[in-house]
Amino acid sequence: NRLRLPIGKPVPGARLYVLDPHLAVQPVGVAGELYIAGAGVARGYLNRPELTEERFLDDPFYPGERMYKTGDLARWLPDGQVEFLGRLDDQVKIRGYRIEPGEIEAALRSIEGVREAAVTVRTESGEAELCAYAEGLWRNEVRKQLETLLPGYMIPAHIIEMEQWPVTPSGKLDRKALPAPGGAADRETYTAPRNLTEMKLSQLWEEVLKSGP
Repeated sequence: NRLRLPIGKPVPGARLYVLDPHLAVQPVGVAGELYIAGAGVARGYLNRPELTEERFLDDPFYPGERMYKTGDLARWLPDGQVEFLGRLDDQVKIRGYRIEPGEIEAALRSIEGVREAAVTVRTESGEAELCAYAEGLWRNEVRKQLETLLPGYMIPAHIIEMEQWPVTPSGKLDRKALPAPGGAADRETYTAPRNLTEMKLSQLWEEVLKSGP
């Protein structure tokens, strides 16, 4: 797939981990954050104790050693290579919430049937909105699955089904060329809760509908 960017295999003496937010190992093919451990990992940043505390953590698998939190979204491939999927720390602010699109992309890719996914921020309506692009699964099913994986404020306002992806000459995803919401690929849109009250009302209606006949 031209959208993928293999990083390769660990060099001798180094260890690569792909972990979930609770520092549990992700299985092959499942996206998570990339950590580096073993030879060559520094003790921290010079004269930057706060950043050191954030990025250099105790290695839970090798007591007494450290590992580096890269902020990269990645996954293991069946051939033993690590594949780069994007950045996790490119935060955006949507309706007062700080959101990492990479986290939503990871959730999308974890859904069975989704072959590729991307998330962007659009401002066509005058307000920033999350727009998700997914290949391989009907948008309603994608939304249904996402709602079991993410809180309401992280559910994209638009989910667009993709068959072909725009790429740059180097073969990377061209995010600027992704279709804008509102076209034929986005006939069904969803307005996410804009505040805590709307989120509670949404959850209440969800429970009422679930308990109906």
